[in-house]
Amino acid sequence: MRSLFTALACLLALFAAPALPASAATGIHVSGTKILEANGQEFIMRGTSHAHTWYATQTKAFADIKSLKANTVRVVLSGGRWTPNTVSDVANVVSLCKQNKLICVLENHDTTGYGEQSGAYTLDQAANYWISVKSALVGQEDYVIVNIGNEPVGNNAVTPGWAAATTAAIQKLRSNGFQHALMVDAPNWGQDWQFGMRDNARAVFDSDPNKNTIFSVHMYGVFDTAAEITAYMDAFRTAGLPLVVGEFGFNHSDGNPDEDTIMAQSVSRGLGYLGWSWSGNGGGVEYLDQVTNFDVTQLTDWGRRLFNGANGIAATSRQASIYGGGSTDTSPPSVPGTPSASAITSSGATLTWAASTDNVGVAGYDVYTSTGTALGSTATNSITLTGLSAATTYQVNVKARDAAGNQSAASPTASFTTLSGGSGGGCTAAGTVQSQWSTGYVLQPVTVTNTSTSTKPSWTVTFTLPAGHTVTGSWNAAVTVSGQTVTAKNLSYNGSLAPNASTSFGVQASRPSGNTAVPSGYTCAN
Repeated sequence: MRSLFTALACLLALFAAPALPASAATGIHVSGTKILEANGQEFIMRGTSHAHTWYATQTKAFADIKSLKANTVRVVLSGGRWTPNTVSDVANVVSLCKQNKLICVLENHDTTGYGEQSGAYTLDQAANYWISVKSALVGQEDYVIVNIGNEPVGNNAVTPGWAAATTAAIQKLRSNGFQHALMVDAPNWGQDWQFGMRDNARAVFDSDPNKNTIFSVHMYGVFDTAAEITAYMDAFRTAGLPLVVGEFGFNHSDGNPDEDTIMAQSVSRGLGYLGWSWSGNGGGVEYLDQVTNFDVTQLTDWGRRLFNGANGIAATSRQASIYGGGSTDTSPPSVPGTPSASAITSSGATLTWAASTDNVGVAGYDVYTSTGTALGSTATNSITLTGLSAATTYQVNVKARDAAGNQSAASPTASFTTLSGGSGGGCTAAGTVQSQWSTGYVLQPVTVTNTSTSTKPSWTVTFTLPAGHTVTGSWNAAVTVSGQTVTAKNLSYNGSLAPNASTSFGVQASRPSGNTAVPSGYTCAN
């Protein structure tokens, strides 16, 4: 995003963890998708960014950020686009991080918007800056991650392109003796909407002789839906590469980020995140201040959400083990109850389920399709899904997670079918597998809802049994079977439904032992 002042919208890059060579690890380093400390303890960044280069006297911010349970601070520095931060100043910043038991992600903001914003530096110039302050960083590999350049390319094409420029900067630092974990920001003002980082990440990672590079994406208006967020995170998980959300906000001029999903999915996947930013924002994004006037007692709505909300810093942050922290909680929550669907539309549905328990505390729940696609996350045992496809059957389950990132086994699967698109009315049907055993199950409730604006005198529900399944009993409906298609009609006492009213029926079925498929394709007609 644009930088803080002179009408530059402030957004900077998060911090993440590094990767090391096959030899003994030097400080913070990468192992697959994870970031580890030198002793092998996993470290998941939770913190915010502090605009030190513009507010060099606001050094109390380090202690204040720590007081809200952050384990990391991303510090804005400049090598000349703004007043340069000298060797002694950088050394003092590192000292402040260590005094307050924070991992220090140091970023060079000079590169912000290169190719689009006047005055922006190249990544090669950023590498030269790090070399100029190297004496303040050598020996600090346990405490410092070097974020080479903030949002180093805007939306315009540049030469060399992002991958080549990033590779050259990494290799320049390595050839000059830097053993630190290096963090690299995405192009497109950090949001990578053209996928320049996503599609070239493996080549860039492999170009690092230390194999200790972390990738940082900034999530603002481009990431305004759960599908976009999970797909991007999935790509790095599939590639086996380390990713952090180096910046994100709860709102932005380019759109409304889905901060709930960003935070929930980061916690669920064990990814680091850094909110933007502590205080002092300008250029029209003052609403991104987490505290007012650098006063820790004046948290803004965004600050309260980031630090104290669901999946927030206070609930999920663990101090680095180099400072005596680390989590020993390895017990996952109990399995959630079977989800039940209601309020089904052509593009959404509400799911509820029996809550899980945990030895420390349940932090939230993640909803998946039976094929593993994430549909959404929530802090409670209910969620309203949006963005679903019309006239589509969804088989879903729920997993609970705790603050340490432990995830439960999946709940039993439930199935529902969205309405066909367009206006009108009619009814919907959604079935839940209430209980099951190796050779059978009970489908209850199958909920029928009148979605029209007038009372309907009757209803007919159809759904499909998996191959080899047979109906062995039913109640509250007249049920017939043709092949694998089940047709259920109302009885005399439950056919009339007022607008938005619901009723239900149940079916018992048998199945071949070990076949765990469930009915699907629910439709309803009046």
